[in-house]
Amino acid sequence: MIEEKIASALERIKALKLEKEELQKKVNTLEEVLRTKNQEIENLLSEREAIKKQIEELLRELDLEANV
Repeated sequence: MIEEKIASALERIKALKLEKEELQKKVNTLEEVLRTKNQEIENLLSEREAIKKQIEELLRELDLEANV
């Protein structure tokens, strides 16, 4: 009786440990995806800022040409 309960508890512990490991792998994968996406966002924001500066410079040049 007690042996069965102990064996059952041990099996449950093993199953929970495996489940924990699988979940941790999923968490690690999702954290890596998140880091990648955050880096992509940073790159896009930097690119947007560079394009904005280029457009502003072109507009300034157009204004100078129009005033001549």
